[in-house]
Parts: sequence; C-alpha cells; structure tokens
Amino acid sequence: MTSQKTDKKAQTNTQHDFSSLKAVYVNCTLKKSPDFSHTEGLMKVSENIMEKNGVETEMIRAIDHDIANGIYPDMTEHGWEKDAWPPLFKQIIKADILVLGTPIWLGDISSVCTKVIERFYAMSSKMNEKGQYIYYGKTAGCIITGNEDGIKHCSRSVLYALQHVGYTIPPQADAGWIGEAGPGPSYLDEGSGGPENDFTNRNVTFMTWNLMHMAQMMKVNGGMPAHGNQPEDWKNGKRFGFEKPQYK
Repeated sequence: MTSQKTDKKAQTNTQHDFSSLKAVYVNCTLKKSPDFSHTEGLMKVSENIMEKNGVETEMIRAIDHDIANGIYPDMTEHGWEKDAWPPLFKQIIKADILVLGTPIWLGDISSVCTKVIERFYAMSSKMNEKGQYIYYGKTAGCIITGNEDGIKHCSRSVLYALQHVGYTIPPQADAGWIGEAGPGPSYLDEGSGGPENDFTNRNVTFMTWNLMHMAQMMKVNGGMPAHGNQPEDWKNGKRFGFEKPQYK
C-alpha cells in the first residue's frame, strides 16, 4: 500500500481546485506486492491526473491484506481468526472518490474484486452524519484490464454494485484496456500498444475528470440532500410523498 500527497499549491489547475478532495484506488489484482500489476499500471494513469490537480491519493492492493470472506463488518466476530477489512475500511471511507480496479479472468471480475465488493456491502447499513447510508455523498468509478473481452461486462458489475450500496456514479465512470483475444500481451507488456491506445487514454482521462467534478460538486453542496433517503425516518413512519396507488 502506498500513500502519496502532492504539493497542492504548485500543481492545482488554476481553473479547477480539487485540493480538498481525497481519492483511494483499490487494486484487485491477484498478484501480491511486489509482483507487477498491469491493472495498477492503468490505475496510475488516472491517479497521476488527480495528483496533478491537487487530489490526495492512496493506492491499496487488496490481496496484500488478510481480508476475510463474508458479508459482516468484522468477520472475526463470525469465526474468522483475522480480518483486515475493518481498518482498511476506515482508510477508504475517508476518501471522496473510490476507484476500483480489476483484471478480467474468465470474462469476469477477479475473485479478489468480488470479495472486496462483498465487504463494501457489509458496511452499507452504516449511516453517515446526516442519517443516510454511509456511502452517500461519495463518488466511484472502475478500471478494467485484460487480454480478452469483458470490459463493459465487468464495469457493469462493479458500477452497479457500488451505486447499489450508495456511491454516486458520474457519466462515463469506467475505463479499460484489452489486447487481442487469447493469451496475448497485457497492458504494459512490450509492444502491447496499451499505453499508446487513444481510446483507453481518452476514457481514463474523461473518467478521472468526471470523478473529480462529481466529487467536488458533492463536497461543495454538502453531499446528497438528506430528504427522502433516510432509513430511520422511514422506519419511524415518514413516507416522503409515497402512497399506495389506487388500483381499479
């Protein structure tokens, strides 16, 4: 895991001040550090843009941490000897922006990515200070790499899951790179064409800026308005205009 802070005054774009924002990148590669990760290579393209615009960034490689399987906040309370998720969550929830990265295996997200998403779900019943679900007011996107088809399928799975637990997804919040179908080169392999691919470079740039714009709008406006989405109010009988339709 690495943490990087920028000289915000020196690097912040004069038209767009994102120096109050923090982003966390969670890489769901199957390779432990220090093994080379192509997914991290593409994630760093996005991270570099954010840093140039004053965003504080952090990169976490999930597999380096002993995250337990399960759908409860702390799996040591459910039979597991260790669970690194609770302390990791405390780091992740401080960020305004989440970027989840995964390689494609058998046409789908990695097993590590599935585990991480399940653990995000485990925390989704917690509340923020406004009485909303805890991910409200935060924004998210995803980065996918592989050497076979599956970018849109994997992005659909990741972005659906993140919005379902409460993250706000801006336009074009996914980016990826795939080589030729079959056992071809991966993103940063010599001669792959990955780092030079205009389609990938455009998408990762647009995604990054849309994440920063959305996160900034959320921050300036105090997050998602707290009306019509507070579970405790619903539990106590408030219905926010809902009424059962009269069927004829």
